[in-house]
Amino acid sequence: MEGISDIRIVGIDSKRPPIIRKEPYIDVYFELSHKAPKNWCEDFNSLLAKQKFSATIRVDEGLYVETWVKSPDDIPANLELLKTKIAECNEQYIAKIAYSKGLRDAENSAIGQGQGEQGRLNAILAGLDFNT
Repeated sequence: MEGISDIRIVGIDSKRPPIIRKEPYIDVYFELSHKAPKNWCEDFNSLLAKQKFSATIRVDEGLYVETWVKSPDDIPANLELLKTKIAECNEQYIAKIAYSKGLRDAENSAIGQGQGEQGRLNAILAGLDFNT
């Protein structure tokens, strides 16, 4: 099973290759290594919202980074920027998970140790003898 830290760009979407057209830009669709979770996609989209060449991931799909460039020569630099931002997003997402887990562990520890009425309840429950 692949995890968050394994999310990376693995290529160009073969169904939507970049094409030169009349428009003054080229659409580029980079394929991710595996489907990213919705909240990771939301974080990524926020992180890239103010870049020179905007890039987004459809939250419901989570498989392609959709971006554009003005010329073919811009594609390598855009790719490097996206790779950096994906790594940054991975780190932030993992940190959020660790922080959230730490909060849950602290809450569970406080409940287990017992503070106030919850502590009294826990002590009573721990002292119950179910053997007859």
